Amino acid sequence: MLDLGTDSAESVDYPVYATAVSRAVEAGEADNGLLLCGTGLGMALTANHFTGIRAVTVSEPFSARMARRHNDANVLCMGARVVGAGTALEILAAWLAEEFEGGRHKRRVDMIMEAGA
Repeated sequence: MLDLGTDSAESVDYPVYATAVSRAVEAGEADNGLLLCGTGLGMALTANHFTGIRAVTVSEPFSARMARRHNDANVLCMGARVVGAGTALEILAAWLAEEFEGGRHKRRVDMIMEAGA
């Protein structure tokens, strides 16, 4: 496990951390990434600029499961101002417990990754 996060409660520029995590996943130094900010939205927007990154922002476990199962999401983003600590742990557990189904979903993920290339 890599910890690329901030070590304080001070305000930071979230793109710095989204970039670090995305580069680690992109380079194969990590299989998946977890990013947290106020809403999770800016983290996902930044992360999705990197090759091979499929970042999603979710606020409940069902979407986390489907993001892994159907979209092969490899970066999970959450908003600390959106979900509480207990829900965040449930989301993370649901996301980590799932595997990509492949099949028709692989074809669709390939289409997503080729869009705008």
